[in-house]
Amino acid sequence: MPRFSIIVPCFKVQGFLRECLDSVLEQSYRDLEVIAVDDRSPDGCGAILDEYAALDDRVRVLHLPENAGLGRARNAGLPHASGDYLFFLDSDDTLTPGALRAMSDRLDEAADPDVLVFDYARTYWWGGTRRNALAHVLADCGDATFTAAEHPEILDLLMVVWNKVYRRDFVTENEFRFPPGYYEDTPWTFPVMLSARRIATLDRICLNYRQRRQGNILSTTSRKHFDIHDQYERVFTFVDSRPELAGWRPYLHRKMGEHCLDILAKPDRLPPSDRGEFFRRTAELFARHRPAGEPVPAELRVLQGPYAAYVAWRQGTRAGRELARRAAQARGAAAERARRGVGVVQSRRPLDPRLVVYSAFSHRGVLGDPGAVYRKAREIAPQLRGVWVVRDEETADRLPDGVEHVLLDSPAYRRVTARAGFFINNVNWPGTLAKRPGSVHIHTHQGTPLKYMAADLLDRPGARHGVDVPQMLRRADRWDHSLVANPHSELVWERAYPCHFTSARTGSPRNDVLVNADAQAGPRVRARLGIPADHTVVLYAPTRREYVRGGHVDRIDLARFAAGLGEGHTLVVRLHPSLATGHARGMGLSDLHRRGIVVDATDVPDVEDVMLASDVLVTDYSALMFDYALLDRPIVVHADDWAAYAASRGTYFDITAEPPGHVSRSYEELAGLMASGSWRDEESARLRAAFRERFCVFDDGRAAERVVRTLLLGEDMTGPATVRVPAPAVPGDVLASR
Repeated sequence: MPRFSIIVPCFKVQGFLRECLDSVLEQSYRDLEVIAVDDRSPDGCGAILDEYAALDDRVRVLHLPENAGLGRARNAGLPHASGDYLFFLDSDDTLTPGALRAMSDRLDEAADPDVLVFDYARTYWWGGTRRNALAHVLADCGDATFTAAEHPEILDLLMVVWNKVYRRDFVTENEFRFPPGYYEDTPWTFPVMLSARRIATLDRICLNYRQRRQGNILSTTSRKHFDIHDQYERVFTFVDSRPELAGWRPYLHRKMGEHCLDILAKPDRLPPSDRGEFFRRTAELFARHRPAGEPVPAELRVLQGPYAAYVAWRQGTRAGRELARRAAQARGAAAERARRGVGVVQSRRPLDPRLVVYSAFSHRGVLGDPGAVYRKAREIAPQLRGVWVVRDEETADRLPDGVEHVLLDSPAYRRVTARAGFFINNVNWPGTLAKRPGSVHIHTHQGTPLKYMAADLLDRPGARHGVDVPQMLRRADRWDHSLVANPHSELVWERAYPCHFTSARTGSPRNDVLVNADAQAGPRVRARLGIPADHTVVLYAPTRREYVRGGHVDRIDLARFAAGLGEGHTLVVRLHPSLATGHARGMGLSDLHRRGIVVDATDVPDVEDVMLASDVLVTDYSALMFDYALLDRPIVVHADDWAAYAASRGTYFDITAEPPGHVSRSYEELAGLMASGSWRDEESARLRAAFRERFCVFDDGRAAERVVRTLLLGEDMTGPATVRVPAPAVPGDVLASR
């Protein structure tokens, strides 16, 4: 008996069907059966299903004699299911890699609940991907099983059938079936979720929900949308048959009203001539099932009046939104005039040579190189006043005690930026910030560049998508000093930013902590992250990819990699900052972290702490490798898609030809390196030494001090030459390292 019975109804989806079936049959988890139901599809679906069944004995095909509709097609597959759990997969959607393994593990962990709810991502026809906005509900429900009454917020998720798996015995005992018509998920999902005694959640994206440009049934203009009324009648009938569920009637009554009004509000659902009738039938249903004594929510009171009143209300709502939009524009214009006025007044006052304004990573706090300079300035130059620009109050609340700050675009921000003698940032300042003569802008960058940057992106249309290079260079024209950690970076920044700065050979201030770390620095971080002191810690730090929209590609099966490392090892994952808030963590990382299989260190504020806690770095093309080399610890470059990455983004040199350690070209090679221990052999040390000699030239542990003394205080300091006036950059120059 298989673990999963996956029922796939098919109708007019021949263009998507192979992708759907492949996503199931190519899962690493094999204990499944596919029951594919050809709902008398007039295209090639039936032939495709027969082809797959002939190649894989896990696939069975049912050819229905006539078109039954989505709900009844699912019903047709039910009697043929023998698995522990039922999964109803729409034939234009796909499973994500590793989804079934994650589901099975969670089912085992939860001791076979009645229902498991998992996460999904919308994948759009134009290439975009967006995670479920309410994904946090899955994590908020915790690890234990529960009922809908204990966590009613679970019903706020999209109430569809395909984001859950169902224990087959539970479905059979309760005789759940799908009704005919549109919105067939409604009278299935509510009864199932309200009846389940044990619900579990999986905070992982297991399914890609395809958003088709056309062909979506529910986006078709038709009277079929009237079916929603019959579907809610079925829900109320079910609740009436279960006295213990009577308390849910007010909730379901409200949901019904909201759902029907949502359909009515969409311009592509109902024929214009039928909208009045739909409203009246909704109002009748709403009145008929209104629980005695329950107040009507304000947003649903429109259902107690005539259709004409609803139309007037809708028109008023639209008019109100337009007035609000115009009022916001007027307020914005007035605020801009006020800002200009404040700027004019402040610009008449002299610059304050002791005022230093800092920002890092688009105003996200005391981080990176600016953070290191700030801390050193407080130590050796307390006469300097440091003020941080932060993006919002939430960020301000996370600042360390005693850090003076202003909110971006606030009056206080305009006052300090108008008078500051120094500006230090690792990201360009907003274009609205005007540079006053005499002020000094110090740009720290964010590490040593491997991939093309700024002006070098002009011949890489895919990589510069969404990047306004001319605007970037106009902002860089404000720089006075560009910090560099090695001659390579100096060449790159002068080529990529053909502007009027001087290169400051200071080293990277944030890396001082790596150079100066004592023997207990790593163990302290390990203790904070809950990593056993005696474990070998493998840090995996992948970067983003420009050849895929959104930037995230799963190059390694993290669960498999962690298991392959064996006992006494901990796998720590640090995603690229640009992927931290997208759907990347939902593809399995969050769930693996919850289960203790890996440690997700993406949110650790200072990446230097994560590096100190590790014994080896496994990365692809992340700039982190240049900083990590300072620790003189092994580095493995996993370059299984190097050709695609180099072609799409562009790189200043071939990291696979001049690597900081061994290079793997496939997962098998990577696993072999780690299992054999050759990741730390003599060849690894030789490659690392050459890499360090080239890219760690100016990092001597005094970079932050050098910035403070030479650039802020104007003092002399021994060590690498502090500044060099570059020659004018010439477009098309070839770097010496290429």
